[in-house]
Amino acid sequence: FSRIKQPLTEVEIFHTDRGKEFDNQAIDELLTTFDINRSLSHKGCPFDNAVAESTYKSLKVEFVYQYTFETLQQLDLELFDYVNWWNHLRLHGTLGYETPVGYRNQRLAQRILDNELGCANASEAV
Repeated sequence: FSRIKQPLTEVEIFHTDRGKEFDNQAIDELLTTFDINRSLSHKGCPFDNAVAESTYKSLKVEFVYQYTFETLQQLDLELFDYVNWWNHLRLHGTLGYETPVGYRNQRLAQRILDNELGCANASEAV
């Protein structure tokens, strides 16, 4: 928490895994004192939060570790740009090397077409 440059009263969520380093009274008291919500996946279910964990890893490697932000306003602006890039330009292997917006739009268009044709899926339309 010492690396956070903004007041802790402005932090809303503290996301960690269930590692022992975060399972202690000092962390619990700090989160309670500053009214910070803890974000965790379900115990014993490592895949429960796989998409979020992968996204956080990419965010840290591609964005957080690459830059230094002088103000919270600068961070907000740069993060907005990064999320826009992530959604509209960055290709994702798990989405067939499409962008998230492109993937969503293609699936939505296919569902609309399937509904118009009265099909459960596109293969029935052939």
